[in-house]
Amino acid sequence: MSATPRDIAPEIAHRAIEWWLDLGSGAITPAQRAALDAWRAEHADHERAWQHIQTVSQRFQSLGQGASAHAARAALTRGVSRGRRSTVKALAALFFVGGATWSARHRYAWPGWTADMHTATGEIRTYTLEDGTALTLNTSSAVDLRFTAHERRVVLRRGEIMVVTGHRDEGNGSAKGSTRGSTKGRRSGGATLRPFVVQTAQGTATPLGTRFSVRQQQDDTRLAVFEGAVRVVPDDAPLAARTLHAGESTRFTRSAPSEIESIENAAAAWTQGMLVANDMRLDDFLVELARYREGVLRCDPRAALLRVSGTYLLADTDRVLDTLSRALPLRVDYLTRYWVTVTPARS
Repeated sequence: MSATPRDIAPEIAHRAIEWWLDLGSGAITPAQRAALDAWRAEHADHERAWQHIQTVSQRFQSLGQGASAHAARAALTRGVSRGRRSTVKALAALFFVGGATWSARHRYAWPGWTADMHTATGEIRTYTLEDGTALTLNTSSAVDLRFTAHERRVVLRRGEIMVVTGHRDEGNGSAKGSTRGSTKGRRSGGATLRPFVVQTAQGTATPLGTRFSVRQQQDDTRLAVFEGAVRVVPDDAPLAARTLHAGESTRFTRSAPSEIESIENAAAAWTQGMLVANDMRLDDFLVELARYREGVLRCDPRAALLRVSGTYLLADTDRVLDTLSRALPLRVDYLTRYWVTVTPARS
């Protein structure tokens, strides 16, 4: 049985990592192998930790992460005891925190591949729908298009979208389209335009002629309105519906929206492939940057409060990290391409 990270005590996780590295080195003796077997049999948590490492390791290998063990063994053999402890601690975080999180992130991504439209990690793509609507998908996003004779619905399954509503609604239930109505919600000939709705896990957003973004997060949805207005309706509390206007943003759960806030000037910069920071905390900046790269990107707590300002191109996140290390007293440590830690520079 594979353990979950929360089940395993840190000292057991660290010992299991040491055994895993010793076994992978190819230099383990029969006596050491017997000691490993005895350790695994000593307590159920020992065996569960061992099985968890095997499971996560196989996931990394199947997804191109096989270099992790080699890099870790090299780090172990070239350092003194303090370096050894640091490496084991980092690997424990990778397998029992980062590894599980990273694997979960990819499991979460599988359903996106069956969506009508989707993007990979780091990809930003704009679709022009049949009604003229521009639908831009941010990194690792997925949407389904559901159309009937009465409604045009975009289901945001994952990630973030920017919608610039179009003006053409043929009303034929086509599988491509998401539009806005005219001022009165009718065509010149008197036919009622089909309403356009964005659905998330928490509720719906109905534009009233607009440009807006919707971001599906783990526990809520974030909405920002750049032009026009959008009506938000939480699924479990329709009476809590709220209309946002240009320059406003909110978050909403299934039961209620939060207070309305002002939009930051650069909130839509991602649609142009940019991340703009204005006196942003480093740890917050790295959380955003991590959305555009595979693997784990960590911020050492000692560097978290450094401030970041500037405009950064999302197409090359390694270059962004290099730029940060030159502009701030930082060091970027690559255990592998997929396990990166930003730490204070050595004095």
